[in-house]
Amino acid sequence: MAASAQKYRGATVEDLDPPPALSTKPTEVVAVALMNAYERDYSHLTVISEDTRALLGYLNIPRLRSMLQNGTVSETDYVEKAMQKFQRSGKTYKVITMDTPLEELEAFFTGGIDGVGPQSFAVVTDGNRRFVLGVATKGDLEEFVKRRPA
Repeated sequence: MAASAQKYRGATVEDLDPPPALSTKPTEVVAVALMNAYERDYSHLTVISEDTRALLGYLNIPRLRSMLQNGTVSETDYVEKAMQKFQRSGKTYKVITMDTPLEELEAFFTGGIDGVGPQSFAVVTDGNRRFVLGVATKGDLEEFVKRRPA
């Protein structure tokens, strides 16, 4: 992790300037969620409860496109059919906030933190996990390194 610390030089998730999260509801039609993702060029949408705004899961847009192509879901189905749900019981999630150092985020993406395996994106929340502030992807991290002077 020392090499990562040198690469990021104290930068945090906030330095990635992640776009605000775009959330959808389980009862939204897939076609509408897909259109919203395309309009903003997002690869993931968070799925929240209509009643409590609690984070329920996410839509992985490339996976959704594949599901549409192979007929697993249709554009008229509800998001609930295509979303990937977060497991609430018996699982500990790594909390990623705007203050999380980028070397920790990199470890999260490569599966080093909590041993859960490689991840393609991170939901960025406040410290109490009450609000979704954004989504950071592995691509965001790679772009940050490319544009940061050596």
